[in-house]
Amino acid sequence: KHQVATPANWKQGDDVIITAAVSNEDAIKRFGAYETVLPYLRKTKQPTA
Repeated sequence: KHQVATPANWKQGDDVIITAAVSNEDAIKRFGAYETVLPYLRKTKQPTA
């Protein structure tokens, strides 16, 4: 639904990882601001509903 992933040690409320299937342009539309850790690793706040 949101096209995000979570690491093994993820806890409710932690940032989530935006999957590679989502372009940067689409990520901005879906999530607003996000953090680029590496070109292939982007994090954002946990989406709601």
